[in-house]
Amino acid sequence: MDWIVYIILPLAGLTLGWTIRWLYARFQLTASEQRAERIKQDAIKEAEAKKKEILLEAKEKVIQERNQQERETRERRAELQRLERRVLQKEDTVDRKVAQIERTEQTLVDKEKACQERESTLLKEEERYRAELERISGLSAGEAKDLIIKDMENEAKHDAQALINKIEQEANITGEKKARDILLATIQRIASEVTGDVTVTTVALPNDEMKGRIIGREGRNIRTLETMTGVDIIIDDTPEAVVISCFDPVRREIAKVSLDRLVLDGRIHPARIEEIVAKVSKEISQKIFEEGEKVLFDLGIHNIKQDAIRALGRLYFRTSYGQNVLQHSREVAIIAGMLAAELGCNRELAKRAALLHDIGKGAETDSELNHAEIGMDMARKMGEDPRIINAIGCHHGDIEATGIEGILVQIADAISAARPGARKETLDNYIKRLENLENVAKEFEGVASAFAIQAGRELRIIVNNEKVSDEQSKDLAREVAKKIENDLRYPGRIKVTAIRETRITEYAR
Repeated sequence: MDWIVYIILPLAGLTLGWTIRWLYARFQLTASEQRAERIKQDAIKEAEAKKKEILLEAKEKVIQERNQQERETRERRAELQRLERRVLQKEDTVDRKVAQIERTEQTLVDKEKACQERESTLLKEEERYRAELERISGLSAGEAKDLIIKDMENEAKHDAQALINKIEQEANITGEKKARDILLATIQRIASEVTGDVTVTTVALPNDEMKGRIIGREGRNIRTLETMTGVDIIIDDTPEAVVISCFDPVRREIAKVSLDRLVLDGRIHPARIEEIVAKVSKEISQKIFEEGEKVLFDLGIHNIKQDAIRALGRLYFRTSYGQNVLQHSREVAIIAGMLAAELGCNRELAKRAALLHDIGKGAETDSELNHAEIGMDMARKMGEDPRIINAIGCHHGDIEATGIEGILVQIADAISAARPGARKETLDNYIKRLENLENVAKEFEGVASAFAIQAGRELRIIVNNEKVSDEQSKDLAREVAKKIENDLRYPGRIKVTAIRETRITEYAR
C-alpha cells in the first residue's frame, strides 16, 4: 500500500500544480485580452478623430483650390476678351488698309496706262526728230552715235587721266611718306649676317700625302666616302686641299665633317669611313632639329610639329642667291612682325606665316610642285590657320592673297631679298635678267629704246615723240610695269620711267 501512496501523492501534486498554473495562465490571457480590447477601442476612437481632422483639411484645401481655379478662369476670360477686342481692332485696320491698297493699285494702273500712251507718243516724236536730224546733218543714227561715243570716250579718257594724276599726286604725298617711315623703321632695326654658301666646299689637309691616304688603295677609300655621302670629291693640284662638290648642302656638310674627322683621326679605311659617316649623319640630323628649335625659340613661336621643325632646320643648309634660307626666313618673320605691329595687325600670325613661307624648300620630297605649293601642303597637314596657308602660297604671287598676312609676307620677303648685300647672283644671270627687262619694254609700240640701270632696279624707256603723246606715255609706263610684274621674277621693286622729248633743229645759213 505504501507504494500506492508514493505514486498517487506525486501525481496529485503534479495535477494540482498544473491546474493552478493553467488557471493563472487563463487569468493572464483574459487580462491581456481585456487590455488589447481597450487599446483597440482607444485606437479606433483616435483613428476616427484623425479621419475627421483629415477630412476637414481636405475640404478646406478643395475649397481653396476651387476658389483659385475660379479666379484664374475669370482672369483668363478677361484676357481672352481683351485679345478678342484687339483682334477685332486689327481686322478693322487691315480692312481699311486693304481698301486703301486697292484704291492705290487702281490709281497705279491708270497711271501706267497713261504712261504707256505717253511713251508711245514720245517714241513717234523721237522717230520724227531722228529722221529730221539725219536729214539736216547728213549722218545716219549709227554714224552720229559713233561720233558722240568717240567724243565722249576722248573726254572720259582726258578726265580719267586728270583724275589719275590727281590721285597719284595725293598718294605720293601721303602714301609714300607713310610707307617710307614704316619701311625705314623696319629695315633700320634689322642687322643680320649674310652667308655666301656655294655648291662646293674646300677641306684643308695637313699635307699633300694625306691625299693619297684619302684615295686609298685602288681608290677604295674615296669611292666608299663618295658612295656613303653622295658627293663628288675632287682631288687636284691644289696644295693641301680637296674640294667636295654636291648640290645638296646637307650631304656636302656630312662629307666635309666626316673628312675632317678622318684626317684628324688618321685611320682612313672603308670600315672607319662607314662608321664616321654614320655618326656624323646622326649629329647633322640632330643639328638640323636644334637649328629649327633655335629659330622658333628666338622668335617666340610655339606649337610646331617635329616634321616642320626638321624642315625648318634643313633650311640652315640651303641658300638662295647666296642667302641662307633659314636666316632669310627668320629675317622675314622679324620684318613681318614689325610691319604688323606698325599697321596694328595680328603680329604673331604674321610672324608665323613669314617664318613658314619657305618651309617647302626644306621638305624631303621628290614632288614636282614648287616650294610654295609644297609649303602649303605641309602647313595644311600641320593644321595651320588658313590665313597662314594662303600667305605661304601667295608669297611669290602664284595665288591671290586673301588677307593682310599674305601681303605682309610678300613685302617682308621682298625687303629681305632686296636689301643691299642680302643676295648675290652670277654674272650670266645678272646680264640675262637685265636683257629680259629691256626686251619687255621694247615689245611695246612707240618705244624707241630701253635701258636697265641701277643694277636692274630702274628701267628707262625712250619713246618716239611722234607716235606717243604725253598722256599716252603715262599709260605706256603703267602697262610696262604691269607686264614686268606678270612676266618676270625679280627682287625688290623696279622703277619704270618713260622719257619723251621733242627736239627741233634749225640751221642758220
